[in-house]
Amino acid sequence: MEPLKQAQNSKDDVEHAQIWDEVGETDDERDKMLLQLEQECLDVYRRKVDLAVKSRAHLLQTLADARVELTNLLSALGEKSYVGIPEKTSGTIKEQLAAIAPALEKLWKQKDERIKEFYDVQSQIQKICAEIAGSTGQVESPTVNESDLSLKKLDEFHAQLQDLQKEKSDRLHKVLEFVSTVHDLCAVLGMDFLSTVTDVHPSLNDSTGVQSKSISNDTLSRLAKTVLALKEDKKQRLRKLQELANQLIDLWNLMDTPQEERSLFDHVTCNISASVDEVTIPGALALDLIEQAEVEVERLDKLKASRMKEIAFKRQSELEEIFAHAHIEIDTEAAREKILSLIASGNIEPTELLADMDNQIVKAKEEALSRKDILDKVEKWMSACEEESWLEDYNRDENRYNASRGAHLNLKRAEKARVLVNKIPALVDSLVAKTRAWEQDRGITFTYDGVPLLAMLDEYAMLRQDREEEKRRMRDQKKFHEQLSKEQDSMFGSTPSPARPLSSTKKVVGPRANGANGSSSRRLSLNVHQNGSRSINRDGKRDSRPAAPLNYVAISKEDAASHISGTDPLPSTP
Repeated sequence: MEPLKQAQNSKDDVEHAQIWDEVGETDDERDKMLLQLEQECLDVYRRKVDLAVKSRAHLLQTLADARVELTNLLSALGEKSYVGIPEKTSGTIKEQLAAIAPALEKLWKQKDERIKEFYDVQSQIQKICAEIAGSTGQVESPTVNESDLSLKKLDEFHAQLQDLQKEKSDRLHKVLEFVSTVHDLCAVLGMDFLSTVTDVHPSLNDSTGVQSKSISNDTLSRLAKTVLALKEDKKQRLRKLQELANQLIDLWNLMDTPQEERSLFDHVTCNISASVDEVTIPGALALDLIEQAEVEVERLDKLKASRMKEIAFKRQSELEEIFAHAHIEIDTEAAREKILSLIASGNIEPTELLADMDNQIVKAKEEALSRKDILDKVEKWMSACEEESWLEDYNRDENRYNASRGAHLNLKRAEKARVLVNKIPALVDSLVAKTRAWEQDRGITFTYDGVPLLAMLDEYAMLRQDREEEKRRMRDQKKFHEQLSKEQDSMFGSTPSPARPLSSTKKVVGPRANGANGSSSRRLSLNVHQNGSRSINRDGKRDSRPAAPLNYVAISKEDAASHISGTDPLPSTP
């Protein structure tokens, strides 16, 4: 190859020499031109060398930049090493660049994917934070820090996102609970739920999706305040409605309103004792319902004023019935005249008059309750004395042992009556002790239909003593007659039958005994006060039973024995 070039050059030189010879160039000009040609060739060579040097430097810089980029990418991605990076740095520059290029390309692609992941998670974080903050404007795009794209940092963002998503879920659940509570309260109160809840935030409308509802602190705070306000309103309305219901019931009871008319307000009275949480029926506390109840109470109040006399007399009748059951004597005519004068004068409000009568009724009930124990014993005492009277009549019946119809029933009653009569002394003693304790405690006399009870009991004790004396006298008379009969038999030799008592013979025992002895005057003196006083039986109705068993006397043990043996007491002689 080299000889060919030299031969070619020699040929060119010969041609040049011929040309220059033809032209007539001198040797100096020829040398000068050759020197110029050499200089130009040298300049071209130098330029080529410089270009090669610059190309080499550029390749080295590119290689260095590639290695730096590789290092930065590994650092940004949090990778300490990467598969595909050449371990050796031998070979030409272009070979080294070709070896590192695939790794760089993969890392750049991984970086782009990592940036997208960071962008997505940071966008979600910013969106949830904006929802919590209540921002209504456009959410700005997040700025990704490309110097730190490590998986650790990405996990931190994911953890933050999960916490925010949980917080969002909790807030959304709380918002829905508040909205549900507002709905229930508005239903009970008869309010417009839609306008109430949209006043808090427009997104709380039912037409919007669940995920679109506001979960900001302001929304939660306003919802909580709305619920509190509605609950307080519910409490106030329920209290008002219960007050009206109580007033209605009082007025109904006062005026004996029929059940048909009362049933028109069952929706008002049904919640009279309900708690706030128990009232859940829609419209139960609506304003129009409360206004309806107020109008009815006002109407009944006016009606009550026009029927004041009837209502007051009804209260007075109740008071008189309490006193009658308690056997307390009062001046009913004077009380009713006083009520009429108060109503006619107009100096007292109807409500005040009724309240005063209610207080009297309460005090009367307390008084009756304090007398109940004693009155129960009085009833037992009187019942025992009635049985005693019946037993005395039974013992006087000469045919009581005949096999007549019902004789066995009377015999059983007589046995029970004797047991009851034997308990009368102990019952009287207990009654006296309780009555004295009651009087000592209250400082007043215990009266029974206007008669002091202790006086009745003292009278009973004296009558009992008189009866014992009468019985002893009758026994003495019996012995005298028996002795006289024996003497007559011995004198005349005949045995007449004992004389039976005359029809005018005095009866000592029983309420119908009105003998002329000393005890009869005491009975009469007490019965004068009692005449008509013993007018209330156990059912509170008037009867003709005596005011007190003053004519009843207890059967002594000796007489009781004679009753059991079947012997009759002898009647007294004129």
